[in-house]
Amino acid sequence: LLAHRDGTLEDRPTHRLHPWPTEFDTRKFEQVGDGLLSLERAALGRSLRLLLAAPILNISDPLNSPMFVRIDMEGSDTTQRTLDLFYRLRSEKLNNTGVVIQAYLRRSEEDVERLIGDGVRVRLCKGAYKEPEALAFPEKSDVDASYVKLMKRLMLHGNYPGIATHDESIILEAKEYAKVEKIAKNRFEFQMLYGIRRDLQTSLIQEGYLVRCYTPFGDHWYPYYMRRLAERPANAIFILKNLLKP
Repeated sequence: LLAHRDGTLEDRPTHRLHPWPTEFDTRKFEQVGDGLLSLERAALGRSLRLLLAAPILNISDPLNSPMFVRIDMEGSDTTQRTLDLFYRLRSEKLNNTGVVIQAYLRRSEEDVERLIGDGVRVRLCKGAYKEPEALAFPEKSDVDASYVKLMKRLMLHGNYPGIATHDESIILEAKEYAKVEKIAKNRFEFQMLYGIRRDLQTSLIQEGYLVRCYTPFGDHWYPYYMRRLAERPANAIFILKNLLKP
């Protein structure tokens, strides 16, 4: 479900699976003008830096391309390495890149403040991996409180943050906060998984908010989901509950 800037909606089916490409032809995204490619280090291994640097992206002018590349975040053991990779790319003037921050990690508040100061586009999620209590908040209430705190900082001071959540209470809080602080609807976007809570996605779009749907593609979409379910059984419960909703 795509929300175009003119307010129209477009439903694009994703029932066809295509092989994982050896090259990412981003010209199709560039034609849309608002393409976003999210990449996992685990899926691409050492080729990630080359990919982003990149003739492999098939971008004729990578410094001025509208194609945006988000480096996804995985377990806490790779958090610092992922941020280091991102900052190396920025030092090479590849500014059309961003990162993901996981609200359940205790270190995330400090990371968010640094990223805000550097004008980085951040996608904020709760976190999907099982982590030791010393590194992450174990209780859902604490994770939610951390998410809301970081979300408000990013909405008020960040650079077009992605509010990645299906949690209706948090979405409502984001809307209320934007209204109180007079934050324009085009200064942030909500992000959800394709096929999960389409009713909620549609209602947000009809209210004038920007919504982006994430869709795994290629032959390896199944291992992608299985990794998340294996890392944290609660993820499976979440998906099953939301699949039963419209």
